[in-house]
Amino acid sequence: MRLIITTLILALTFTSCKKWLDIQPESEISDEVLYSTQEGFQEALIGVYSKCTEEGLYGRELTAGTPEVLAQNYTLTDNDAYYYLKTSKYLYTDADFISRKDNIWQGLYNAIANCNLLLSNIDSKQKIFTGNNYALIKGEALALRAYLHFDLLRMFAPVSPAAKGIPYVTKYSKDITPLSTVGAVLDSVINDLGKAKELLAIDPIISKAYIIGYPTQTDTTLNTEESNPQLFLQNRRHRLNYYAVCGTLARVYLYKNDKANALTNALEVINSKKFPWTNNTDFLAVDDDKKDRILYKELLFGWYIPTLAKSYKNGFFLTGTSGIHLSENAGQSIYETGGAGADDLRYKEWFVSSSGSTSNTLNITKYLHNTDNTATDANLHYMMAPAIRLSEMYYIAAECSNNVDYLNTVRTHRGIGSPVTGDLITALLKECRKEWYGEGQIFYMYKRLNHDIANQNGGNIPASDNIFVLPLPNDEILYGGR
Repeated sequence: MRLIITTLILALTFTSCKKWLDIQPESEISDEVLYSTQEGFQEALIGVYSKCTEEGLYGRELTAGTPEVLAQNYTLTDNDAYYYLKTSKYLYTDADFISRKDNIWQGLYNAIANCNLLLSNIDSKQKIFTGNNYALIKGEALALRAYLHFDLLRMFAPVSPAAKGIPYVTKYSKDITPLSTVGAVLDSVINDLGKAKELLAIDPIISKAYIIGYPTQTDTTLNTEESNPQLFLQNRRHRLNYYAVCGTLARVYLYKNDKANALTNALEVINSKKFPWTNNTDFLAVDDDKKDRILYKELLFGWYIPTLAKSYKNGFFLTGTSGIHLSENAGQSIYETGGAGADDLRYKEWFVSSSGSTSNTLNITKYLHNTDNTATDANLHYMMAPAIRLSEMYYIAAECSNNVDYLNTVRTHRGIGSPVTGDLITALLKECRKEWYGEGQIFYMYKRLNHDIANQNGGNIPASDNIFVLPLPNDEILYGGR
């Protein structure tokens, strides 16, 4: 397989009050020098996270971009970006689409290559690590490798276990890695996550003393996420921590249709009671600098992106007359505002209605910076792109145990008092679409269930691998054994 191999080196300032991930690449040094110290391994690991938060990956494209457009979550015209994916089009032969999806493929495999470079060096250097840093770094690198492969699988391969999938790359090499079957890739993902879970059993986040809260709170009874004197051990939810690995395992097992193991891992997160539901006083706060639009405390894992708000404000979501938006009619339909969803806090806080020439549109404010102040401490959600939520664990538990109570728990915390009636899967699809709006997840649920996609006009787009499976890059078709 062809890869662009780049080692990302970051300059560290241990005495700075900067967040660890708010550090930009500065220089390149040899692998031999980089992997000669504990700090070098830390730099290399954070470099992978930084790579993943680029706009072409989870910094925008894989969060609010392509998967959301594929799921028909935006109201598009022929003049908009992504016009080639609007209802009934799905023009996978469009040059702009090919460029986007090939960049995703290349970017994720580049990050995987850097995980493999780290992993190829870490065991022989185990003696240089202090405390639990060896287990933490190796565990996170394995978890990242699995997480990234799984997303590639969900985009570029069918669901059938026997079908050809993607290459599962475990060595830092320019040699071609052949395609594995979908089932084999899932087994490799689960194997890496299982090893990561064992290594991360010493994760500081598991401790009772680790209290999740907002980074703006200095009261240690409300938040201890930044209390560790080692910067590397702070804000564990900004990285693939122990519970994030449990959550990823639950997600992967459900995709594999292994509901017993999916439920076990989801319940481990739920029963830990580590992640508090967001208080309505935070979600609905009148003062912008106290408003938590992203439901930050409920995140098991999120991508920390200092430039997130700027990325979305500059020409992506609607500002004025152009950009990604949702028609008011479509938004009201998705959130069922004419019925049980009339009091849905997500609809009230994530969208702002604006008048158009022919109809009203909804501006998407989910990732809006709360103030014009550029200081990160003025924003409760702290520049996070959600990756795994507590609510997803409840959705998984509901599906795997056929117990609607888990679903109703989430609804209650979102302001919906009436319980779900009717078919559980139908209700789950509706609720997941509301909860994950702009987060790049609902498309994969349609795909896993082989379910029709609800379009913007009240109809359905028939489920089909022609839509669910993105074409592999041409060089992968030629050189990847297909």
